[in-house]
Amino acid sequence: MTFSLVARCPQTGMLGVAIASSSICVASRCPWVRSGVGASTTQNVTDPSLGNLMLNYLEEGLNVQETIDKIIEKNKFIDYRKLSLIDTKGNSASFTGSKILGKHTVSKGVDCIATGNLLRSTNVINSMTDNFTKNSNSHFIERLLFALQAGDNSGGEEGSIHSSGIKIAHENIWPLVDLRIDWTKNNPVVELIELWNKYKPQMEDYKTRATNPDKAPSYDVPGDL
Repeated sequence: MTFSLVARCPQTGMLGVAIASSSICVASRCPWVRSGVGASTTQNVTDPSLGNLMLNYLEEGLNVQETIDKIIEKNKFIDYRKLSLIDTKGNSASFTGSKILGKHTVSKGVDCIATGNLLRSTNVINSMTDNFTKNSNSHFIERLLFALQAGDNSGGEEGSIHSSGIKIAHENIWPLVDLRIDWTKNNPVVELIELWNKYKPQMEDYKTRATNPDKAPSYDVPGDL
């Protein structure tokens, strides 16, 4: 029901996930990011707890494959799950259970891993990693969005997609970017890119308001003195 790209930026240290699905509010359940640790997705018949648990295991010192193996060992319903994971060095690993729905595949690239199920074709996932690699000179966040769009343009899901999201971790314990299209009858990937274009000029301002409000620009809202 979902296709995604998990990636890291070797220049900035950013970690991120871009994701789209036919299901409502996909970005509230499936993508997980943690600054200085990694990024993960938990998909198909989703158990949201596994995304955070993968990052916990990474932070405790397990490598990506050891983390996936531990999840497999300890999860009762693991055959329903589809997992992907990347660390701060670009190492990646994945798992696909035996009860995954529809056409599904995984594609690894440099500093990225894409995965999906209920796909129109397996080319969807390959196109995402290919696009991410091709746009290596673009802004990391836009590389993720372009890759998600490439997956959609290559066929996306078997049915219509309705939700999307992008989540980015950088230097703080909260996400630098956490944008979502929870439900639309239009194209949620196009709407997500439009939302990013609105948020991009304000991104650093919101970070400054958290870290050094004395240096933050005016809020520019009614009642702001």
